[in-house]
Amino acid sequence: MTDQKTAEMALRNQYRLGVGIVLLNQRGEVFVGRRPDLKPDVWQMPQGSIEKGETPQQAALRELKEEVGTDNAELLAESRDWLQYDVPSEFVPKRWSGRWKGQRQKWVVMVFRGADTDINVAGDDSELDAWRWVPTKDIAGLAAPFKLYLDVIGEFSTIFRD
Repeated sequence: MTDQKTAEMALRNQYRLGVGIVLLNQRGEVFVGRRPDLKPDVWQMPQGSIEKGETPQQAALRELKEEVGTDNAELLAESRDWLQYDVPSEFVPKRWSGRWKGQRQKWVVMVFRGADTDINVAGDDSELDAWRWVPTKDIAGLAAPFKLYLDVIGEFSTIFRD
């Protein structure tokens, strides 16, 4: 293996492989959930790890079921590339027991096909304690500053209505 390939593998192993979901309702608003463990109020789109043997689409549906309480959604698009970010150094020991310094994520856009009453963020596997639908333009201002939501919105700019 070349030195460059070894370096690329080492860098990739420093990042948790995951998926992020832009879940749209019929009005073109985006689902966000509040993280009770981050202060002040931090809202995020559903996301999570890709388990061994899963495709990003399979992981997205599983994460929706775990975090949102339903997987009643239809896939519209998947990001061309993996998007990567570092978590702030003060979070590294807390997040993932210090194993990774950030995440590499495939992002998908899905349309929610259920009713708001189908949504339940109180599940055992949910990291969220509240939820709401918001316009796309509000996403970046609600999220933790290290999240790459502006990159995500840019990736799918032709899909969003506002």
